[in-house]
Amino acid sequence: MGHNDSSYANAPLEYQSETGRLNILGFWIFLGAEIVLFSTLFATYFVLHGRTAGGVLPAELFDMKLVLIMTFLLLVSSFTCGIAVHEMRRGSTKGVVIWTILTLLLGAGFVGFEIFEFFHYVHEGASIHTSAYWSAFFVLLGTHGLHVSIGIFWITGILFQIKKRGLTPQTVAKIFISSLYWHFLDVVWIFIFTAVYLIGLGGLL
Repeated sequence: MGHNDSSYANAPLEYQSETGRLNILGFWIFLGAEIVLFSTLFATYFVLHGRTAGGVLPAELFDMKLVLIMTFLLLVSSFTCGIAVHEMRRGSTKGVVIWTILTLLLGAGFVGFEIFEFFHYVHEGASIHTSAYWSAFFVLLGTHGLHVSIGIFWITGILFQIKKRGLTPQTVAKIFISSLYWHFLDVVWIFIFTAVYLIGLGGLL
């Protein structure tokens, strides 16, 4: 299962082993399930939007400067993640490690700012127990933040494997799969940024 297939000799590195191709296919199926999960959370958020039970309103708390910093960090991390994959296909272990570490640092910065945002909202009287709206808000953003945190630990583990084994058919497939996961979370955040912050502040829902 792990041998190289001559018919894929000219394919990207991560597709040159049968195991890698099967793992990538399986991960695309997993991402399909993740799309269903986040679609459900977005639908719930839209249904419960505005139901603040007379409490604090999102427009009173949202800090767009903070949100823009978070967005910048995550989008730049997507760029550095893409460079890491490029370095992988060039066969540069050092390049993969450097750009992946930058990706993780940016991701950690995003999570740090999101935790700060949550604590700020709770301090101002908006918690998951305050109203239906804030419950939907914290569940949606908290689920995304949890996924980013899981991604950080997962990719860190892959880095240790690369440090130990180098770029093997197994590790390159893991790098590529983790990049798909990371880019997916970036896309989800763009939807959150638009639906939760921009549309919410604009009063369009």
